[in-house]
Amino acid sequence: MPFDPSTSSIDADRLWTDLMALAAITEPDRPWTRRSFTARFVEGRSWLNSLFVESGLSVRMDAGGNLIGRLDGRLPLPPIVLGSHSDTVPSGGRFDGAAGVIAAVEVARTVVRSGHRLDHPLEIVDFLAEEPSDYGISCIGSRAMVGALSSEMLSRTNAGGERLSDAIARVGGAPSALGQIVPPKIAAYLELHIEQGRVLESGRFELGIVSGIVGIARVELIFLGSADHAGGTPMRLRRDAGVAAAEIVSWTAKQGALQANSDRGHFVATTGIVEILPNAANVVPGQARLVLDIRAEDNRQIDDFILLLDRHSLDTAHRCGVKRDRFTIISRTDPTRCDPHLRSILAHNASKLNYSTTELASGAGHDAAFVARIGRSAMLFIPCLEGKSHSPDEWADPDALAMGTATLYEAVRDLDRADRTN
Repeated sequence: MPFDPSTSSIDADRLWTDLMALAAITEPDRPWTRRSFTARFVEGRSWLNSLFVESGLSVRMDAGGNLIGRLDGRLPLPPIVLGSHSDTVPSGGRFDGAAGVIAAVEVARTVVRSGHRLDHPLEIVDFLAEEPSDYGISCIGSRAMVGALSSEMLSRTNAGGERLSDAIARVGGAPSALGQIVPPKIAAYLELHIEQGRVLESGRFELGIVSGIVGIARVELIFLGSADHAGGTPMRLRRDAGVAAAEIVSWTAKQGALQANSDRGHFVATTGIVEILPNAANVVPGQARLVLDIRAEDNRQIDDFILLLDRHSLDTAHRCGVKRDRFTIISRTDPTRCDPHLRSILAHNASKLNYSTTELASGAGHDAAFVARIGRSAMLFIPCLEGKSHSPDEWADPDALAMGTATLYEAVRDLDRADRTN
């Protein structure tokens, strides 16, 4: 259904106008691109800083390079925190991350316009570099905020040799102070985001209450065979690493489908990288490298899949007459459950506004997963057209954004009252 402005105090037109204004800060030849640490990103941050000030927020930059706007509350309580990120992937979309930041600003503006201060302070955060960065790490700002940005991570360099610590300092952070900072206390963290999938659209739900954020494991596999002449080597004498790789790709898709139907929650498995060497039409592949991405709500299901993959890849290597040269877990994050109380507050206020909802897991990572280490955390999804994300075609309807923001505003007011009476 269309957004009904009579049901909420938010300004849907202003919300949309601001989101499109932020989106317009992009590399002209590669919309919509605002990569972290680039000139475009800094320009977007400057625009956001002005928007925060115009909206009645005081503004600061924390040591991790997170841009934070604040409305003081009436009482000395931990803040209710809203936010997301303003950086994008290359040629990404106008909504991923940015919609959550602009929605949070509109909630703060609506609080100011109401003339009724919250008891809690309200903080709006644009987290630094949520998307994978040129330093080989994502969620830099939220990691820094909760004390999960290690010295090893800070020492990583980009292709130009710049250290991550220097890049954080360049955009206004103070990385040298991170080791001495105690993570902040918060009352709650709420993040609005596009779904990046088709569950809401296919089910015709107006909003999604996120049950949890998946854990993600990435596994690297290398098979070594023999690079022989494609014409002169009989089929029975080949040691073809490409055949072993192909079997793993097929097995991953089939086993992933079985796991997804096992009633253990959200599960997906993808062979995202396949590299064949020497990669010539007339040479039997002598080496194959694969990187698998495995995501699930249940950490044990990730463990189970990796164990099965380990066994199957060894068996595949034996049958194909090749060597499994490497089996390495190159990264791993645990699943995060969204706070049940915050989920119920979001669902209650969506229902109060007559918006239909469903619970679903997030198959993508988010800053909310790190913020959950220091306080209650939850997410609210709005539908995106055909589930497209990290794409120039990424799109969310203005009415969907308005409904999500209206729900977020009511949830903040509800949470402020609930915490005051507890």
